[in-house]
Amino acid sequence: MTPEAQEQRRLAALHRLGILDSAAERRFDRLVEIAGRFYKTPIALFSLLDENRQWFKARRGLEVTETPRCMAFCDHTVHQDGILLVEDASRDPRFCANPLVTGAPHIRFYAGVPVREPTGMKVGSLCIIDPQPRQIPLQELDVLRHLADILEDELERTSEEAQSRAAVPITRLNRAIHRAQNTFHAQAYQDAAFDLMLADLLELTGSERGFIGEVLLDRRNRRYLKIGATTETIRRAAGKDATDANGETLEEFDTLIALALASDDMVIRNGTDDTGSPDSPDGQATGVWPQLGIPIFSGSNRVGLVGLTAQRKAYTTEAAHHLDPLLQTVGQLIEHKRLYQEKLDHQRGLEQAANYDALTGLPNRRRLTELFDDELKQAELRNGTLSICFIDLDGFKEINDAHGHSVGDKVLSAVSSRLKNALREHDIVARLGGDEFVAIIRDVEENTVYERILGAIRQPIRLQNQVLTLGGSMGVTVYPQDKAAPDLLLRHADQAMYAAKDAGKNRYQMFDFETNQYRAERVKILENISLALQEGQLELYLQPKITLNARRVDGFEALIRWNHPDEGLLSPISFLPQLERTEYAATVGRFVIAEAVQKLQRWARAGLPYTLSINLSPTHFLGSTFVQDLRQALQDCDVELRSRLVIELLETTALDDAHKIIETLLECRELGVEVSLDDFGTGYSSLDHFRRLPAQEIKIDRSFVADMLDDPEDEMIVKSIIALSRNFNRRVIAEGIENRETQEKLIAMGCNLGQGFFYSRPLQEAHALAWAQQFHDSHPTPVHYQI
Repeated sequence: MTPEAQEQRRLAALHRLGILDSAAERRFDRLVEIAGRFYKTPIALFSLLDENRQWFKARRGLEVTETPRCMAFCDHTVHQDGILLVEDASRDPRFCANPLVTGAPHIRFYAGVPVREPTGMKVGSLCIIDPQPRQIPLQELDVLRHLADILEDELERTSEEAQSRAAVPITRLNRAIHRAQNTFHAQAYQDAAFDLMLADLLELTGSERGFIGEVLLDRRNRRYLKIGATTETIRRAAGKDATDANGETLEEFDTLIALALASDDMVIRNGTDDTGSPDSPDGQATGVWPQLGIPIFSGSNRVGLVGLTAQRKAYTTEAAHHLDPLLQTVGQLIEHKRLYQEKLDHQRGLEQAANYDALTGLPNRRRLTELFDDELKQAELRNGTLSICFIDLDGFKEINDAHGHSVGDKVLSAVSSRLKNALREHDIVARLGGDEFVAIIRDVEENTVYERILGAIRQPIRLQNQVLTLGGSMGVTVYPQDKAAPDLLLRHADQAMYAAKDAGKNRYQMFDFETNQYRAERVKILENISLALQEGQLELYLQPKITLNARRVDGFEALIRWNHPDEGLLSPISFLPQLERTEYAATVGRFVIAEAVQKLQRWARAGLPYTLSINLSPTHFLGSTFVQDLRQALQDCDVELRSRLVIELLETTALDDAHKIIETLLECRELGVEVSLDDFGTGYSSLDHFRRLPAQEIKIDRSFVADMLDDPEDEMIVKSIIALSRNFNRRVIAEGIENRETQEKLIAMGCNLGQGFFYSRPLQEAHALAWAQQFHDSHPTPVHYQI
């Protein structure tokens, strides 16, 4: 509200009191007398400030009844909320030249308290004056404040008397105010409060139509009106047809609204058309009824506008000012509503920030957790399913790096929109962060929905005159087939997504429980194998190899075991497959080579002539460091010792990359070690391949040996391998001998060597050497050593 408009409202409130230029009254004189005596000042005044003067309703120690307003200390007092204290006016730049200071009554000390009328307007002051400078602490002026409070009580009684004679009785105003406030503070009925206030305004002013609107600012800082209540809404609430209002619309208020919004002052249009030309006395010559537009303020802020129109009466400024108490309530309630709405908007903003992704507007991880829980409950109630889809974009990082984060953000926004459009309204799409999304889909009957999601992602994205393409890898798990907790379901979908990436990306992969179990075991093994190596938990067990004809121990095959602190003794099948295609395959391989060389060195020092075969990981054998690892382990070994080390290579490995394998085996031969082709018969080697492989020994796979007594085809395979090995001058060893009959059959076929449980299970080194000694001592009867 402008200062001018505020002053007009103050003056209107003063005139409503009806006490300007009225006779002296004992109730006011008594309060002024008390003020002067208590503070021992010769002058005390109760003054009222109108347009041009300061008029004294009660005075002590001063003969004049008024002074020009330009001289009034009171004019300064009414512009502040607290006490105006002037200890020496002659030294105060605001008052030193004031005629009341330079001349009679020679004011030096002044202390004044603003006095308000019942609606809160400051209409005057209660002051004490002394021609001598004085110093009074502010806290000692409490009595002056209390006396001003009593003055205000008296003014309220005066106001009530004036209102009883006015066109708008105070009792009706109070009833309207209380009814509006009570309705408004029942928050669910805020709009109804404005309807009630408009209805009361119509009744109090004898108006037929009207509105209450909120004044707001647009982006250009221009005022516009948001209607909160109109006569039409009141008639609807009363069950009346709006057409009873002669086709009432707000268009008839257009000119009034425009004028009122452009000014902070009251607008009255009685008997003039839109051009300003006079109408007939009853206001009907141009069809325009008398109109009243009243700006609504909250403090000094323009917050609303009331518009009224009447058919049979003209509006006056004085009558409009009598509505001030109710209009102030309208302003307060509009402001309360605005503050309440701002609070709600702030809360919604906080909830939005806490629960939704700022870039895409999709639910974030926190909100997804809540929605996921609800979906699981609903799935149980309807006995339905939920597909949990974990999506990671393929190629997004490249786009982000090449074109910048701004383009990356637009791509993410585009993808989020496509994901929402690809699914039904009740399905959920959330963004976890980065380029990761989750979709939760109800009751999927056909897997085509997963292809539809990926197809939406694959569609080209056109940005900044360029076309960008990307794909998506998606993992899917289905509840309740996968009946896990929400966090674990998301983890399973995430694991399936990585499986989709491993399979070539840009596809979906269903969660596989067996694969998941393998992955979990693999992770567990990989987490512990390094510690196992450091703490010496890995150990080479030895199984003897027997020269069948000579009935002596030729050597041993080293088989790795893990002495696990929690799970006991683990066989190779429990952990070696999980090490393949990891750095630990070579680490364990180096351990096996080093341990084997150390054993051979100890045996040589003890005069034991045994050979030692070792099994190596295909990952390590085909790796770039294998030959160097072998060379380093053998650097302190002579030729004879090196020849006792036998490297066993799976036939299936030998078929993977023949050129690479042959090259590596030749390098092994140059280092002096021997090579054995393990599990022969399972890899379908060609004759040419067999001929070219530089292996001195062929091991017949145990599956053929174990069944050859009962299966003629297996017997024929064993005979063929023995014959082939003899023809190519290769030693041949049979695995899996478990009984004497098999041993004798192999001897008859011409097999050189054998091993199996018929002789011994794999043993720790000390037990294996003891077994070998016992075998020699008890020749020719085999000894079955048990540990």
